[in-house]
Amino acid sequence: MTDLALTVPSVDRSPAIEDAVAAANAAATAAGIQVRHLTDLADFNAVYRLYADIWGPSAQNPPVTVGLLRALAKAGNYVCGAFDGDELVGASVAFFRAPADVALHSHIAGVSARMRGRNVGFALKVHQRAWAMLRGVSTISWTFDPLIRRNAHFNFSKLAAVSTEYLPNFYGDMDDTINGRDDTDRLLVTWQLDDDDVRSACSRHHHDANAEAARAQGASIGLSVSDTGAPVPGRIDAAKVLIAIPEDIAQLWATNVPHASLWRGAVREALGGLLANGGRITGFDRAGWYIVDREPAK
Repeated sequence: MTDLALTVPSVDRSPAIEDAVAAANAAATAAGIQVRHLTDLADFNAVYRLYADIWGPSAQNPPVTVGLLRALAKAGNYVCGAFDGDELVGASVAFFRAPADVALHSHIAGVSARMRGRNVGFALKVHQRAWAMLRGVSTISWTFDPLIRRNAHFNFSKLAAVSTEYLPNFYGDMDDTINGRDDTDRLLVTWQLDDDDVRSACSRHHHDANAEAARAQGASIGLSVSDTGAPVPGRIDAAKVLIAIPEDIAQLWATNVPHASLWRGAVREALGGLLANGGRITGFDRAGWYIVDREPAK
């Protein structure tokens, strides 16, 4: 369950908001967790430790500090945790962005390794949506690394997010366990909280894209994988374009740095170029393909 029932909203509870709250409660129940707001230093210290476990305790730039969490929560931003009993197993932090009365930016979220596969991250995201709608927010944005397959599938298939912009080396050198010394390219995505596809996704009706079907309908392959695992540029002149990413970029950075570096540059050029010229990602196939529509949205 969640603590949304205890929230004092600044807007009337419309049927859409009641539906969002119900979806958040259902997602938390399905994951076997409780999601609640974090308000005291003990909770903030637990978030700091959780993120240190995920991103690495030796990171030069920790994702958040206890002081920052305290300030964000005090200012009314989203600082929430997922609990398995008394243990914090996930946390998410977001802050209001311009225009502050209608938009939220989700800065960071993480789930403990032992809870992977339990849909804790999904439950946190659906809770964040309901929390935002209770405050009159209509849009949430966030970024993720476009080379990580599970994140691409999560954002496009499970959440129905919409691609907004490709951001090369957005955070600069982070030098943590996850990012290493790789450039921190990010995809900026947006959630329109009252969108039909988003509402359906939050009720666990997910959309799995099919790259083979797109290929059969004339999609070109803009980037593929060679027999040795290297990126192979192709054609990006069709109405729909398929962009491949490697199966495990973290493993590549550990075992084949030249190939990993090639992938970063190749995806930046192909996917980043398509988005810069008006393309939009319409889905992600779990086999490792972005499907990009070069036609104007109808």
